[in-house]
Amino acid sequence: MMWGMFLGEDLLAWLALALGGALCAGNLLAVVKPPAQTEEGHLERAPVGRSLLYAGLGFVVAAWALATLVAG
Repeated sequence: MMWGMFLGEDLLAWLALALGGALCAGNLLAVVKPPAQTEEGHLERAPVGRSLLYAGLGFVVAAWALATLVAG
C-alpha cells in the first residue's frame, strides 16, 4: 500500500495551507491583540517587523497551497 494514496494525493498542499494559514493568523493576532498580562521574562508585545514578515510568509505559502489545490 502506498502512503500517498492512503493519506491523499494532495496531502502536502493541505498541510502547507494549514501551516501557512496558522503562521499568518497567529502572527497577525500577536501584533493586533497582544496578551493582557505578561509574565516575567516575556516581551510585552511581539516584535512588529518580524511578526509582519512571518505573517507575509505564511500568507504566501497559504495562497500558493490554495492555488495548487484549486488548479487540481
